Order: sequence, then C-alpha cells, then structure tokens
Amino acid sequence: MKTNILLILGHPSQNSFCNALLNAYKKGAASRGADCKTIYISELKFDVNLADGYKTGETLQLEEDLINSQKLIKWANHVVLAYPNWWGFMPAVTKGFIDRIFLPDFAFKHHSGKLFPEKLLKGKSVRLLVTMDTPKWWFYLIYRASQYQILKDIVFGYVGFNPVKFSTFGFIRKSTEKQRNKWLKKVEQLGVKLQ
Repeated sequence: MKTNILLILGHPSQNSFCNALLNAYKKGAASRGADCKTIYISELKFDVNLADGYKTGETLQLEEDLINSQKLIKWANHVVLAYPNWWGFMPAVTKGFIDRIFLPDFAFKHHSGKLFPEKLLKGKSVRLLVTMDTPKWWFYLIYRASQYQILKDIVFGYVGFNPVKFSTFGFIRKSTEKQRNKWLKKVEQLGVKLQ
C-alpha cells in the first residue's frame, strides 16, 4: 500500500531550517515512492482564535483553507510537522491551526456515558521535527521536554495518532553548517524509513 505523507510547516517563514528539514524528509520519503503533500500554515487564511471554545456552532464554520487541511489530514497515513520551539512551545499560528482543525466530529467524538472520547484519527502516525535555541541537553534535563508530553498525550494521542515521535534540533543559533547538514541527512533517512 502506498504511504500518504502530509508535511506541515509550522514555522511562519519558508526560509527557515524547519522547512529545510521538511524538504529533507520529503526527499527521503519520495525515494521510497511515498505520495507527499505539504501545508504551509503561514500561507493559510484563517482566524487562529478558537472563539468561545466549543460552546457555539460558530467554531465549526471553517474557512476553506482549514477544510482543505482537514481533508489532507484524513488522506494522510503519516504526518510530519516541523516547527520552532518559541517560549517553550510552538508558534501561535501553529497552535491556532491545531485549535481550529482538531474539532469534535473531525478529530474526536464524545459519547454519552463514556469517560473518554472516540479517537477519530486512529491509524495515523506523526513525527514532530522541533528546532530550538536551547541546548538539547538543557531542554531534556531542566525542562524535561514537557511540551513533548503534552503533544504526545493531550494533543496527538488524544485524537488517535500513534506512534507520536519527536526529533529535536538545537542549539540552532550556534550550529555549524556541518552540524546542520548532518541533521538534514538524519531527517532524510527518517523519510527513507517512512518514520
């Protein structure tokens, strides 16, 4: 069966190392015959604010770009999201994108008498490529990679993605061209392995 891979750029700039990582992954996956499509969140036209949460039907009236994004997520077997770690989490536009599309009846569904919702995105996996200007050891030892726990259990795991895997790239600001090329080769190999 052909693997459908959705690449999502969560960095506001396409002229970023995050985009270079996505392109490296795509190169590796394409070499294995995977069908790859890309979403550049910064190019989408949508309101990042999930106004009033899920209290009104208004939240379910999606802009065309978000409807198309949902279709691509449904199409994909595997999602690769690349974003920078800014102030301990992803950029606001990327978080807003998730808030606006991971909606009831698309990503999850509550059933009367059930404590946990039905996971509507089961059967899909996700790889997150995260860049940061924090030393990698500091991120894991001092911050305990807390955002990864949130993303694994409360965001992607909650709606059915499994496995949820992470690749961390830092200290970007102090990295050399040799180091960045090594990271790009590593991500290309992840694409070859379709992981």
